[in-house]
Amino acid sequence: MSSRRKFIEKALGGAIGLTVAPSLLRAESEKNAEAPVVISTWNNINANRAAWAALTAGKSALDAVETGVMTVEADPEDMSVGYGGRPDRDGRVTLDASIMNAAGDCGSVCFLQDIKHPISVARKVMEETPHVMLAGAGARQFALENGFQEENLLTPEAEQAWKDWQKEAKYKPIINIENHDTIGMLAMDKQGDISGACTTSGLAFKMHGRVGDSPIIGAGLFVDNEIGGAVATGMGEAIVKVCGSFLVVELMRQGRTAEEACRAAVERVVKKQKNYEEFQVCFLALRKDGSYGGYALHKGFTYAVSNEPDPKITKSSSYLSR
Repeated sequence: MSSRRKFIEKALGGAIGLTVAPSLLRAESEKNAEAPVVISTWNNINANRAAWAALTAGKSALDAVETGVMTVEADPEDMSVGYGGRPDRDGRVTLDASIMNAAGDCGSVCFLQDIKHPISVARKVMEETPHVMLAGAGARQFALENGFQEENLLTPEAEQAWKDWQKEAKYKPIINIENHDTIGMLAMDKQGDISGACTTSGLAFKMHGRVGDSPIIGAGLFVDNEIGGAVATGMGEAIVKVCGSFLVVELMRQGRTAEEACRAAVERVVKKQKNYEEFQVCFLALRKDGSYGGYALHKGFTYAVSNEPDPKITKSSSYLSR
């Protein structure tokens, strides 16, 4: 961030209760209109490449985030998202996803089974129904009626992981291990518009029917095109309790940088959840001026950034150092 913009934001903050004028962020984004950006949680380089290619081809930020996360949904080697995701304790793969565009429109699905690309179903919900969220059998029926194919999403590897888990059947999330990871992605296109997407197979070996933060607008994902967007990953229950992604965007509205807003959201989780040392929570944010940042409860959180053809992996700071 330039020293001039820091000065302006401080001045505005003192004058209007720490709220940065959306028009200022819009002006900054217009200067970045020829420089699109994609950010996503964890080491999702291939997802970033797909989204970046869409942006540089002139596609919208909405198209880019859908295209990007679909690469992970279709990857059987990623055992926390889509096809190949670890099942619940009953051996069933259930998926959650949400998507949100620059106009504030949003769609989501939760507890969806047998459909490889829940993010695309979520977009259909957004664009072709009067609703925001469809769940379970209803979401599956809607997907099949709209041309999606029924598929078995349980791979032999994921099934074996489930069988191994059954030997002790202990439910304990492991920090930064793929039993709770998500891909959350934010993109800004050449027009300066921001969209976001979030998709996951949820906590490994969860109770059948459990839904986390990923499909909940304001928890796992939130976009306000005047200010920016945020996504979350980690223990969904803790993120839902603080409306995490909405909180991050509102803190950016008050003038905080992306990283500062993410840190404050993590600190809110720490304040509200007594057992915070036992799980991971991470936030990632993109501001309207093109700046971005992330922050985590525990060390180990990384995110992928594309503002040029080759993505780079960035390590976030964390509240706890161990």
